[in-house]
Amino acid sequence: MADPAPYLVIAEELRGRIVGGEFTAGDKLPSVAELGRAHGVAPSVGSRAYGVLVEDGLVISRHGAGHYVRGDQSPELLVRRHRKLSQDSPFAQGVAEQGAEGTWRHDSATASADERTAARLGVREGDPVMRTDYVYLADGQPVQLATSWEPIAVTGQSMIVLPEAGPYAGVGVAARMRVIGVEVGEPVEQVKARGATRAEAQALGINPSAPVLAVERTYFDQSSGRPVETADVVMRGDRWVAVYGAPPSVSG
Repeated sequence: MADPAPYLVIAEELRGRIVGGEFTAGDKLPSVAELGRAHGVAPSVGSRAYGVLVEDGLVISRHGAGHYVRGDQSPELLVRRHRKLSQDSPFAQGVAEQGAEGTWRHDSATASADERTAARLGVREGDPVMRTDYVYLADGQPVQLATSWEPIAVTGQSMIVLPEAGPYAGVGVAARMRVIGVEVGEPVEQVKARGATRAEAQALGINPSAPVLAVERTYFDQSSGRPVETADVVMRGDRWVAVYGAPPSVSG
């Protein structure tokens, strides 16, 4: 009888280490490069081994973050914190740092600013805005919604007028605004807890009136003080904890 393929040998070794308790639910497993070095094979062999364990339901593969032991516990909390302004989507960057893959669905269309949106953007009611509705997912599960509005007067003559199209699709507000010479600082946010509306609950896969964190966020042009984007963000209360500020660094 022929010896089993190397990837099957590696898969069985990992299975034994998981079943034996060396790795427990939520633990990060060795990288494919580490498996390759340990077994003297190419990293692709380790990838195939993990493919077997993913199919068997023992392991979760998280794009860009590695492989983890699957658990049957309640969803892990995601930490939301203000981050240094970068080229990346703050959502994708944040969940990736926590071992999950962040993706989103979106739909953009021009609209007329209603009274509430106009007040937040400092424009006249009825002025044209670009409205974008988002559903954000962590490892394929919806965890956050957002509706964003940007004044067409700010972005309308540029390639960033559609937030999710063109060469700057998928990056954060700060990076997109920088393309047109607008520097934004940390957004101003108002956060409150409330029950989900029926539509929000359906989109997030939770029960109506389940707790959510609702955030009113506005970005401002730092040179003029003009609002350049405002959004309503709704986060599942059972998946998110918001962290603000940081302790001082003390030199020893």
